[in-house]
Amino acid sequence: MSSITISVIRPRTSILDKSLSKGKGEVNISCYALLFSELVQYCQNRVYTVPELQNKLSQMGTEVGHRVGDLLVVREKGSKRDIKLLNILLFIKSTLWKSLFGREADKLEHANDDEQTYYIIEKESLVNKFVSVPKDKGNLNCASFVAGIIEAVLGDCGFLAKVTAHWHKGTTYMVKFDDSVIARDKQLEDR
Repeated sequence: MSSITISVIRPRTSILDKSLSKGKGEVNISCYALLFSELVQYCQNRVYTVPELQNKLSQMGTEVGHRVGDLLVVREKGSKRDIKLLNILLFIKSTLWKSLFGREADKLEHANDDEQTYYIIEKESLVNKFVSVPKDKGNLNCASFVAGIIEAVLGDCGFLAKVTAHWHKGTTYMVKFDDSVIARDKQLEDR
Protein backbone atom coordinates (compact mmCIF):
# COMPACT_ATOMS: atom_id res chain seq x y z
CA MET A 1 0.00 0.00 0.00
CA SER A 2 1.40 3.38 -0.93
CA SER A 3 0.81 6.55 1.02
CA ILE A 4 0.13 9.93 -0.44
CA THR A 5 1.56 13.01 1.23
CA ILE A 6 -0.13 16.30 0.72
CA SER A 7 1.79 19.37 1.71
CA VAL A 8 0.21 22.70 2.36
CA ILE A 9 1.98 25.62 0.78
CA ARG A 10 1.72 28.81 2.77
CA PRO A 11 1.47 32.00 0.81
CA ARG A 12 4.40 34.32 1.45
CA THR A 13 3.59 37.51 3.25
CA SER A 14 5.60 40.57 2.52
CA ILE A 15 6.18 43.51 4.79
CA LEU A 16 3.53 45.39 2.81
CA ASP A 17 0.90 42.85 3.91
CA LYS A 18 1.52 43.45 7.61
CA SER A 19 -0.62 45.87 9.59
CA LEU A 20 0.72 49.28 10.52
CA SER A 21 -1.09 49.23 13.84
CA LYS A 22 1.02 46.41 15.27
CA GLY A 23 4.39 46.74 16.79
CA LYS A 24 5.40 49.22 19.39
CA GLY A 25 8.60 47.35 20.07
CA GLU A 26 11.25 48.79 22.29
CA VAL A 27 14.90 48.99 21.39
CA ASN A 28 17.68 48.18 23.82
CA ILE A 29 19.28 51.42 25.04
CA SER A 30 22.82 50.21 24.33
CA CYS A 31 21.89 49.35 20.73
CA TYR A 32 20.35 52.79 20.35
CA ALA A 33 23.43 54.48 21.82
CA LEU A 34 25.72 52.58 19.44
CA LEU A 35 23.58 53.41 16.40
CA PHE A 36 23.29 57.08 17.32
CA SER A 37 27.03 57.27 18.02
CA GLU A 38 27.72 55.92 14.54
CA LEU A 39 25.30 58.45 13.05
CA VAL A 40 27.09 61.33 14.80
CA GLN A 41 30.49 60.04 13.66
CA TYR A 42 29.22 59.65 10.10
CA CYS A 43 28.02 63.26 10.09
CA GLN A 44 31.16 64.52 11.84
CA ASN A 45 33.40 63.02 9.15
CA ARG A 46 31.58 65.03 6.47
CA VAL A 47 31.69 68.51 8.02
CA TYR A 48 34.25 70.98 9.36
CA THR A 49 32.44 73.09 11.97
CA VAL A 50 30.01 72.54 14.84
CA PRO A 51 27.14 74.46 13.12
CA GLU A 52 27.62 72.30 10.00
CA LEU A 53 27.50 69.17 12.17
CA GLN A 54 24.30 70.31 13.86
CA ASN A 55 22.75 71.11 10.45
CA LYS A 56 23.75 67.67 9.15
CA LEU A 57 22.20 65.98 12.21
CA SER A 58 19.05 68.05 11.71
CA GLN A 59 18.86 66.96 8.05
CA MET A 60 19.17 63.32 9.11
CA GLY A 61 16.44 63.86 11.70
CA THR A 62 14.21 65.41 9.05
CA GLU A 63 14.37 62.20 7.01
CA VAL A 64 13.32 60.21 10.07
CA GLY A 65 10.60 62.74 10.93
CA HIS A 66 8.89 62.42 7.55
CA ARG A 67 8.48 58.69 8.05
CA VAL A 68 7.63 58.55 11.75
CA GLY A 69 5.13 61.41 11.45
CA ASP A 70 3.16 59.65 8.73
CA LEU A 71 3.25 56.38 10.65
CA LEU A 72 1.98 57.96 13.87
CA VAL A 73 -0.82 59.85 12.13
CA VAL A 74 -2.03 56.58 10.60
CA ARG A 75 -1.48 54.49 13.71
CA GLU A 76 -2.65 56.84 16.46
CA LYS A 77 -5.04 59.26 14.79
CA GLY A 78 -6.73 57.16 12.11
CA SER A 79 -5.17 59.25 9.31
CA LYS A 80 -6.63 62.52 10.66
CA ARG A 81 -4.16 65.37 10.99
CA ASP A 82 -4.48 68.20 13.48
CA ILE A 83 -5.33 71.64 12.15
CA LYS A 84 -4.90 73.65 15.37
CA LEU A 85 -1.50 74.75 16.56
CA LEU A 86 -1.85 73.73 20.20
CA ASN A 87 -3.19 70.28 19.26
CA ILE A 88 -0.19 69.48 17.02
CA LEU A 89 2.22 70.65 19.73
CA LEU A 90 0.51 68.41 22.30
CA PHE A 91 0.66 65.54 19.78
CA ILE A 92 4.42 66.06 19.49
CA LYS A 93 4.92 66.45 23.26
CA SER A 94 3.01 63.28 24.05
CA THR A 95 2.46 60.83 21.18
CA LEU A 96 5.63 61.49 19.19
CA TRP A 97 7.82 61.60 22.31
CA LYS A 98 6.29 58.36 23.67
CA SER A 99 6.88 56.67 20.35
CA LEU A 100 10.50 57.80 20.10
CA PHE A 101 11.65 57.84 23.73
CA GLY A 102 9.08 55.87 25.74
CA ARG A 103 7.84 58.87 27.72
CA GLU A 104 6.39 62.36 27.22
CA ALA A 105 8.52 65.46 26.94
CA ASP A 106 8.78 67.29 30.25
CA LYS A 107 7.25 70.66 29.33
CA LEU A 108 5.63 72.66 26.57
CA GLU A 109 5.87 76.43 26.99
CA HIS A 110 4.82 79.46 24.98
CA ALA A 111 7.21 82.41 24.80
CA ASN A 112 5.94 85.44 26.69
CA ASP A 113 7.27 88.00 24.24
CA ASP A 114 6.70 86.23 20.90
CA GLU A 115 3.47 84.58 19.78
CA GLN A 116 5.35 82.57 17.11
CA THR A 117 7.73 80.82 19.52
CA TYR A 118 7.10 77.70 21.61
CA TYR A 119 9.52 75.60 23.64
CA ILE A 120 9.54 71.86 24.18
CA ILE A 121 11.71 71.17 27.21
CA GLU A 122 13.35 67.89 28.07
CA LYS A 123 15.39 67.72 31.27
CA GLU A 124 17.47 64.74 30.19
CA SER A 125 17.55 64.17 26.45
CA LEU A 126 18.22 60.59 25.41
CA VAL A 127 20.27 61.69 22.40
CA ASN A 128 22.60 63.70 24.66
CA LYS A 129 22.73 61.16 27.47
CA PHE A 130 25.62 59.11 26.09
CA VAL A 131 27.42 61.86 24.19
CA SER A 132 30.61 63.33 25.60
CA VAL A 133 31.39 66.56 23.78
CA PRO A 134 35.09 67.34 23.21
CA LYS A 135 36.34 70.74 24.38
CA ASP A 136 36.92 71.93 20.81
CA LYS A 137 33.22 71.32 20.06
CA GLY A 138 31.94 72.89 23.30
CA ASN A 139 28.52 74.10 22.13
CA LEU A 140 27.60 70.95 20.16
CA ASN A 141 24.06 69.77 20.84
CA CYS A 142 23.29 66.41 19.24
CA ALA A 143 19.61 67.02 19.96
CA SER A 144 19.62 68.83 16.62
CA PHE A 145 18.72 65.39 15.28
CA VAL A 146 15.45 65.45 17.27
CA ALA A 147 14.88 69.08 16.23
CA GLY A 148 14.95 67.86 12.62
CA ILE A 149 12.37 65.18 13.45
CA ILE A 150 10.06 67.76 15.06
CA GLU A 151 10.45 70.17 12.13
CA ALA A 152 9.58 67.46 9.60
CA VAL A 153 6.50 66.29 11.51
CA LEU A 154 5.26 69.88 11.84
CA GLY A 155 5.95 70.64 8.17
CA ASP A 156 4.20 67.50 6.96
CA CYS A 157 1.13 68.44 9.01
CA GLY A 158 1.04 71.92 7.45
CA PHE A 159 2.72 73.87 10.27
CA LEU A 160 5.81 75.47 8.76
CA ALA A 161 8.38 76.11 11.47
CA LYS A 162 12.08 76.27 12.19
CA VAL A 163 13.14 74.07 15.12
CA THR A 164 16.49 74.39 16.87
CA ALA A 165 17.99 72.66 19.91
CA HIS A 166 19.51 74.67 22.77
CA TRP A 167 21.13 73.98 26.15
CA HIS A 168 18.63 75.50 28.61
CA LYS A 169 16.88 73.68 31.49
CA GLY A 170 18.38 70.50 30.02
CA THR A 171 17.60 70.46 26.32
CA THR A 172 15.13 72.96 24.93
CA TYR A 173 13.71 72.76 21.41
CA MET A 174 12.75 76.21 20.18
CA VAL A 175 9.89 76.01 17.68
CA LYS A 176 9.45 79.24 15.71
CA PHE A 177 6.37 79.10 13.48
CA ASP A 178 5.93 80.89 10.18
CA ASP A 179 3.65 83.97 10.15
CA SER A 180 1.11 82.15 7.96
CA VAL A 181 0.67 79.42 10.59
CA ILE A 182 -0.10 81.93 13.33
CA ALA A 183 -2.55 83.81 11.06
CA ARG A 184 -4.33 80.56 10.12
CA ASP A 185 -4.59 79.52 13.77
CA LYS A 186 -6.13 82.89 14.70
CA GLN A 187 -8.71 82.45 11.92
CA LEU A 188 -9.60 79.01 13.30
CA GLU A 189 -10.07 80.46 16.79
CA ASP A 190 -12.44 83.14 15.45
CA ARG A 191 -14.82 80.53 14.03
